[in-house]
Amino acid sequence: MKPIVKKILFFAVVLLLWEGGARLGLWPKIILPAPTDVYQSLKIGFSDLTLVYDLIASFRRLFIGLGIALLIGTSFGVLLAKSKTADETLGSLLLAFQSVPSIVWLPLAIMWFGMNETAVIFVVVLGGTFVMALNIRTGIKNVSPLFTRAAQTMGSKGIDLFIRVTLPASVPYAVTGARLAWAFAWRALMAGELLSTGPGLGYTLRYASDFGDMSLVIGVMIIIGVIGAIVDQLIFSRIERSVLKRWGLQ
Repeated sequence: MKPIVKKILFFAVVLLLWEGGARLGLWPKIILPAPTDVYQSLKIGFSDLTLVYDLIASFRRLFIGLGIALLIGTSFGVLLAKSKTADETLGSLLLAFQSVPSIVWLPLAIMWFGMNETAVIFVVVLGGTFVMALNIRTGIKNVSPLFTRAAQTMGSKGIDLFIRVTLPASVPYAVTGARLAWAFAWRALMAGELLSTGPGLGYTLRYASDFGDMSLVIGVMIIIGVIGAIVDQLIFSRIERSVLKRWGLQ
């Protein structure tokens, strides 16, 4: 049986059990509405374009924040890999920051920028920067010395050596770093939007929770999870596998 068939059957069984349990009253609907109720909430949300505007706003913040995170993270990663002093000082700080959940940065972001778009993007940037920096650092440090020596014997050095040998050899780690940065940034975005005042999936999730609309709450959660899975599996996973195969690592 193909994996896709197994997945379809699995989720079909889960939905049937969920719907059946809700219809039989095994739990209060206010706690866990039936899938059909969730579907109706999502249908209304997309029909009146509320969820469409939320998706556009969320992706705009994500692209801005993730782009900045990848740029800053790559720069820090190169610095940590090339400077022992920076690695022993700034590197330790980045390791500590990476273990801090994104939602912890929210109070600081609100105090600095207020409850606005900038605060949300700030949290997204922090969510993706550290993991990208550490992966770039690891990738550059793990470049085989044989590659470096071979290039040096042919006269390559300095920036030429970095561009022709070090950078291409560390591409698999950069792709993995981008994939992880996306995942961390996506979660950071949802955390930041919980306290935002404008459109966005996180804001709608909090709004629905405040008014006890559990169907919409679960619907938004499903959208968040589905988007995360689709982007990871259909985009980043394929790119990562392609790069690993091309570099002879798979």
